[in-house]
Amino acid sequence: MKTRLGCLSNKSDSCSDFSEFLPPAQERSTRYLKLSTDEVTRWADSFDALLSNKYGLAAFRTFLKTEFSDENIEFWLACEDYKKTKSSAKMMSKANKICKEFIDVHAPREVNIDHRTREETKQRLLEPTPNSLNEVQAKVYSLMEKDSYHRFIRSKIYQDLLNRTQIYCQRKSV
Repeated sequence: MKTRLGCLSNKSDSCSDFSEFLPPAQERSTRYLKLSTDEVTRWADSFDALLSNKYGLAAFRTFLKTEFSDENIEFWLACEDYKKTKSSAKMMSKANKICKEFIDVHAPREVNIDHRTREETKQRLLEPTPNSLNEVQAKVYSLMEKDSYHRFIRSKIYQDLLNRTQIYCQRKSV
């Protein structure tokens, strides 16, 4: 707990505890087998590669938390979950929750979107469909890809993780 709080009190580049997004300590010997240097390197190739990898996504979320800007990835994930919803009653419930948590002005985790997008999204969510959040989700994705993603790739979190996998792979091959 102290380590995690320490990460929050410092700039993100000073945080070096990655245990939060990697497998439990008892799996240390196998965790790097699941996370290769090639895999970590691919995260720098594209934002999609990062988000489609469970460890990449977890590392990115951890990074955003240290920057106090995790609302965008949490919103994006909520949208991904929303799109998979089949029941119209559950869809309405999820739409309301997403709106209250991320879309509304002064929402607890308000995402940074323009007024027009906010109002059009709220209108679409009055009668939700699986595609109701596509436009706003794409805008938030684009914001993350253009800004947060590049800071993540340059961050100590990413660089240290890349170095750790390289060291582990070198030791393994010797």
